[in-house]
Amino acid sequence: MVVSQAQKSASIGLVELPARRLVDTKGRNWTEFYKHNAIPSKQILLAHLQGEGFDAQLVDLRKGDYKEEYGSLIWRGMRVSKSYEGTAIHSLDPDAYDAWGVTNNFMGNRQLALMVIRHLSQHGKPVVVGGSDAIALPDLYLEAGATAIVLDKSGGANVAIFDHVLGRPMREQLSGVILADGTRYPVKMPPMSPQDWPLPSLDVVKQCMSSGYFKTIVDGYPPAGSLVADVGCDRKCDFCQTPTYKTGYKRMTPERTLQWLSLQREAGARSIVFSSDQFLGRVLFPEGKQEVLDIMAGVRDLGLAVNWCIGLELKKATIGRGYERSPEDLAPDQELIDALWGWDGNAGSYEAFIPAERPVEGKQAYAKLMPWQQHCEMVKAVVRTGIPRIQYGVIMGLPDDSHETMLHLEDAVSGLYQELKTINPKLQFWVGTYAISPIPGTPQGQAIRQSGLLRFEDPEIQAGFMTACADTHHMSYEEVSDWQLRLTNAGSGGTDWYFANETA
Repeated sequence: MVVSQAQKSASIGLVELPARRLVDTKGRNWTEFYKHNAIPSKQILLAHLQGEGFDAQLVDLRKGDYKEEYGSLIWRGMRVSKSYEGTAIHSLDPDAYDAWGVTNNFMGNRQLALMVIRHLSQHGKPVVVGGSDAIALPDLYLEAGATAIVLDKSGGANVAIFDHVLGRPMREQLSGVILADGTRYPVKMPPMSPQDWPLPSLDVVKQCMSSGYFKTIVDGYPPAGSLVADVGCDRKCDFCQTPTYKTGYKRMTPERTLQWLSLQREAGARSIVFSSDQFLGRVLFPEGKQEVLDIMAGVRDLGLAVNWCIGLELKKATIGRGYERSPEDLAPDQELIDALWGWDGNAGSYEAFIPAERPVEGKQAYAKLMPWQQHCEMVKAVVRTGIPRIQYGVIMGLPDDSHETMLHLEDAVSGLYQELKTINPKLQFWVGTYAISPIPGTPQGQAIRQSGLLRFEDPEIQAGFMTACADTHHMSYEEVSDWQLRLTNAGSGGTDWYFANETA
């Protein structure tokens, strides 16, 4: 593609929001602190825009030691302060770039994102906003001064919207955006595939790496790279926004995936944070299992350690690949499990998030869940691979939760942990207890809001997962929170790990 010099000179500042804390009167932080985590979405976006001739640069507001309290509230009868750390928002020069891009995927960062947008838009420079929270609640972001909201999660809208807001010749038609005047352009079909995302430069890879994760995880390892190898999902779980994006499921080939991983290694990474939405979606295709085996063989050839930070769907690592056509379909596929989670002390998977199973109403909405006994057999199969660290995520505060169901859950998780310790006595098994959250744009979020059980409209509390925001039919939100703290002791972490929550 021939790009004019005028297009090449268009500068875009892509903003990464500062790190956020929710701190109580005892100094405990009740939310995840993302100051040092890798930023895979910016890696993709920077590579895409730079590849199309824009002078796109990362503006990482996490950098720096400036601290500012921007609000507070009373939660659990105690004052909780909201603060951010990094670069002072008011110190940004709104005229530093021809256009700005702001991404916010989390409702907990909504106030910070709106503060940034209001500041950057004050001189009339265009501010293009993307991310899950903006897609769910575009009017809030437009009212704050956004020029456009990007609805297309695949990346297919990026070039056209920046050409448009910068007044450049249009190379593609507008699609997948909402403009400030309310004009909506539907997402272009088919969406862009990760296979077609341009490879990042080494400079971009280095900027988007984790800057400190391994100092507390694996001694001697340098910062972590990151990879998103697919978009979309085949499931339609009612607690997730992904089905609403209508991207379908698209993935990189093993060859393309290993190109991305090789760049991370060349840039200095010895480890990778895998941030794929649904990496195992590929096993639904005839060649999918072999793709997984080839990718993981490549990971080991590169000497890389992997953190499955989002949580692979256990059901897709069964013989039935997520389907239940016979009792044998829920049995572990040990070859696949060994490839995905195996650790030899140097390469493979050193850490993984594993979602726990909970009895829930509405099997169709939770079709990916497994019966408890089969789930336990899968987790045991994962531990037999030698993986040293597991974060086991338990969702709590479902409408029918009671003290009795919590006692049953505590016994079940504690029992599983004891069985796992007989397989690997050195296993670190952290129980992460996450309160149900009314995520905007999801059927579950709407149901929680309509239930009459929601106690806090504050987005930071609602998004905290560690900060219960709703009663159940049998417990107050304070009692849900008490159980969150108590269940951390069902594993090897306890509340000390719960509050030491700096995240990769």
